[in-house]
Amino acid sequence: MSTAGVIVYKRRRSRNTVMCFAGLCLCSLAVNAQAIMPPWQQEVRRSAEQKNWTAAMAIVNRQIELMPHDADVRGWRARVLSWSGKLVEAEIEYNELLATVPGDPDIWLGLGSLYLREGRGKEALQALTRAVELDPQRADLRVARAGALRTLGLQNEAKLELERALDLDPKNDDGRAALIALRGEGRHELRLGVNSDLFSFADANQDGGITIISHWSQRWVSMTSGSGYHRGGTGAEKFTASLSRNFGGWGTVTLGGALGHDNGVIPKHEAFFETDHGFRLHGTPFVHGLEIVYGQHWYWYRTARILTFNEMTLLYLPGDWTWSLGLTGSQSHFSGTGSEWRPSGVARLGFPIASREQRRLGGNVFYAVGTENFAHIDQIGEFASHTYGGGLRLQFSGRQDIAGFAAYQRRSQDRTEASFGFSYGIRF
Repeated sequence: MSTAGVIVYKRRRSRNTVMCFAGLCLCSLAVNAQAIMPPWQQEVRRSAEQKNWTAAMAIVNRQIELMPHDADVRGWRARVLSWSGKLVEAEIEYNELLATVPGDPDIWLGLGSLYLREGRGKEALQALTRAVELDPQRADLRVARAGALRTLGLQNEAKLELERALDLDPKNDDGRAALIALRGEGRHELRLGVNSDLFSFADANQDGGITIISHWSQRWVSMTSGSGYHRGGTGAEKFTASLSRNFGGWGTVTLGGALGHDNGVIPKHEAFFETDHGFRLHGTPFVHGLEIVYGQHWYWYRTARILTFNEMTLLYLPGDWTWSLGLTGSQSHFSGTGSEWRPSGVARLGFPIASREQRRLGGNVFYAVGTENFAHIDQIGEFASHTYGGGLRLQFSGRQDIAGFAAYQRRSQDRTEASFGFSYGIRF
């Protein structure tokens, strides 16, 4: 199977959690139930529910013309900008409002919720803490603050905040749903996967594996996996383990290795490391964040040694879209020959398809050129390739998801390969 085939599923569990809590926070931006909502605000909410952002903004702008200095009206403009995905403009609007009315908890709530959508947990917690300080008797503010605590890995503090919110308002549906979601999350993820490769020039290959990912704390994550392979009538097994450390603003570093019962078809030993660092981009409406991943991977076969240098740049776009570009340089050294360098690359576009409560469906498409899977000896050789593929991932509860991919590879010498695979994950 080509390297492109396995890029479909990427572990971003924390990101899905951020979006879940951000959704709850956006729901809490409704006007306090004790107040009577004016007709124009009801029209804005109806337009927002229909995702008719043009109509919603037109209503708000008319009110601003009538009351240009009304902070509440401008607050609604910031909310509509945020709901419609114009986060940079919404942030500017919120900050301008806070410069004139710093004591309004709703504005702090809106700004904190916006930061949650962008994954800026520390800034979100600061804003939402200020909102709670201004009005400690409002349950919706405490629900939002709990979301920020959860994104920072402070589960116990988030649970206490949600319980305080429910003490203030036992009928708060958002708080109850968030507490249920928090209790339903687990530190560990068990993932089962199977893959098949169909060749135009050889018998099919199959492999499968079991992976356990454990989040021991906000900073430490471990991964262990066992895999079995069937290639050309020969079986092989491999055990892989890694440990990741989050250094906060300095990013994440991963170290790992693998041992194989190779039978000549997979590496006998592997070692690898990876660094992952993310950046928040301010003032850029089309790119909200940037993530850079760099790694090196060593493969030791019976008759060959492979070293790969891998770099991937991931762009976070509006509407939960992503764009990534990966480059790989590989140095191959076979017994009795000199070393040889080969480049390869892959581009991938990820996008949301549908979401409802905790159920989310997302997809991706990718294109790779010159990409080989150096974990399999039959993928290393004198051939050029172009790979086209895509995948889907369905999260059907807060604890379970299923993912799948399919890819088609055209090689030199008129050879082709079709790959497909599925995986199922559960958190406990």
